[in-house]
Amino acid sequence: MEPKDSTRNEAYKGFTNTNCPFQPCHEGVKRDFNCLFCYCPLNAYACPGPYKAFTSSNGVRRKDCSACTLPHDGYPQSWNFIQKWLTNPVPWDGSDQTRPWPVRPEETTP
Repeated sequence: MEPKDSTRNEAYKGFTNTNCPFQPCHEGVKRDFNCLFCYCPLNAYACPGPYKAFTSSNGVRRKDCSACTLPHDGYPQSWNFIQKWLTNPVPWDGSDQTRPWPVRPEETTP
């Protein structure tokens, strides 16, 4: 078995769950629908995906990412997107999205 950084098999980068009763859960996906990131690991972090911020009934700021297709649009594309943004994660501060592509990892300082 090869370590994942040296294997040529990229099957670990995604799958499509055609039996999911909610699939497709995001409209506008142009490539293979990737269900690997059904619950996006960037939910608690600043990211470029389109989201709406809201305050829940118990006063907690949350992100509504239902309009975002970035973690689902193609197996290698979505894998690379998530990996790039998890390289230098910036905790989401609860603010509204102010520009379509807010903070890129290389624009932030640790």
